[in-house]
Amino acid sequence: MRTPLAVGDYVLDLDDPRAPTTEQWARMSPDERRKVVDMLPSEVPIDVFAPEGDPHRKAKTSTLDALEKHFRRTGRKVYLSSELPVYYPGTPRIVPDVIAVCDVEPHERNKWVVVDEGKGPDFALEVHVSGDRRKDHEENVERYARLGIAEYFVFDRGRLRLHGHRLPSAQARVYRPILPQEGRYASQVLGLDLMLDGSKLRFFYGGAPLMEADELIAKLGGMLNDVIAHKEEAERRADELEMRLEDEQRLRADAERERADAERERADAERRLAEALAEIERMKRGG
Repeated sequence: MRTPLAVGDYVLDLDDPRAPTTEQWARMSPDERRKVVDMLPSEVPIDVFAPEGDPHRKAKTSTLDALEKHFRRTGRKVYLSSELPVYYPGTPRIVPDVIAVCDVEPHERNKWVVVDEGKGPDFALEVHVSGDRRKDHEENVERYARLGIAEYFVFDRGRLRLHGHRLPSAQARVYRPILPQEGRYASQVLGLDLMLDGSKLRFFYGGAPLMEADELIAKLGGMLNDVIAHKEEAERRADELEMRLEDEQRLRADAERERADAERERADAERRLAEALAEIERMKRGG
């Protein structure tokens, strides 16, 4: 059993770390609040969420990668993180696989303290691969709704199913299921649609899927190959044109020389003809 830490009437139990209640937070000075935020653990014991292998890891990282690129491209301020400890006032921390918080600065953090940040996550995603399904499909549905997280999605990677939940209003604390339209689940928080694409969780913006890093690299690689091929074709055509121009220039030069020779021959013939006529004229006058 570890020794609890205290600031005023707030006591932090490291075996069950919780943020201060809103009443305790209101009584604290700015220095005391900063001390409390620093005290709250950013590390999460492995028994809180056991590793579930590559399918679990890849689903989280591909989700973060696609969303980060999308919001950076659109310029919308959305903070995204994975397995980040989130501390609501006076309750056990939660550690969703993926969270999104809208309209906040997306700088780096090692924990999210709701009373310090001023708001909690707007979106949470859990990826279930193995283990107790009740945690993701039942317990978290009740818990995240009670905490006021506007949308909660569960990607059941093992069964290849997707479930979406949404609070019907800002004051509501019970989720309603999000019904899919042609296989897509609309996220009002993200402004995106979610759907399963084989074994992948895919996000759509309008009708276009958000590309993952490896897909973008492959696409850019294909585009680069096309550019290189067009460049080589353009260079080949330019070389052929230059050779034709050189041939035409040589032909024009030869033609100019032949024309000059012909002009000289014509002038010489005219001169000789004039001389011959003059000589005949002299002979006539002499005879």
